[in-house]
Amino acid sequence: MKKAEVVQFFARLAEDNPHPKTELESVNAFTLLVAVVLSAQMTDAGVNKATRRLFAEADTPEKMAALGEETLRDRLKTINFYNTKAKNVLALSRALIEQHGGEVPAEREQLEALPGVGRKTANVVLNSAFGRETFAVDTHIFRVCNRIRLAPGKTPLAVELKLEKAVPQPFRLHAHHWLILHGRYTCKARTPECWRCAVVDLCPYKPKTPPPTTRTPRASKPVEQP
Repeated sequence: MKKAEVVQFFARLAEDNPHPKTELESVNAFTLLVAVVLSAQMTDAGVNKATRRLFAEADTPEKMAALGEETLRDRLKTINFYNTKAKNVLALSRALIEQHGGEVPAEREQLEALPGVGRKTANVVLNSAFGRETFAVDTHIFRVCNRIRLAPGKTPLAVELKLEKAVPQPFRLHAHHWLILHGRYTCKARTPECWRCAVVDLCPYKPKTPPPTTRTPRASKPVEQP
């Protein structure tokens, strides 16, 4: 995708959604961190359903650690891999208390050192909680960037590094949210909804998906009267 097309691409997404944000619900940097850790192989809606009660009880590392593993597992039982994730949430809560005074660090290396936190999670927290210009490459962004040739790459890290070079100002802060939402709701994996895409003319993906057609109901066979 050429530089002028990249500008047009993000300008149109920005026009449709000027202030995008994560769909994960949180009340502070700590609960955002926990929500992102829980979101692996889960939908945001599924995570939100589980965390509403949890965050009402525990919105700080101290409160989370005080819940204990058994209670936390119970709160997260609708989450995929909840046993492992409960252990990670408790471990990262204790690490925040012991190493960071109960505060979520604003540096990538410190975030990635926490239990259950990888590069993607760190990028989400840095962007959404601290306003950093980071690119958290999830499955949606990976697919979209390769499909439209915005930042093609064979790995999430390769895509992230290409996005660093490709995305211009003033779009860098919100770029990963626009890409996630575009991939989640329009440029879908199996059937991209090209017929309603705001950037369809900038996209090299072929063949473009036509709009769904309305089938005419088959006429019923007339019943012979006796």
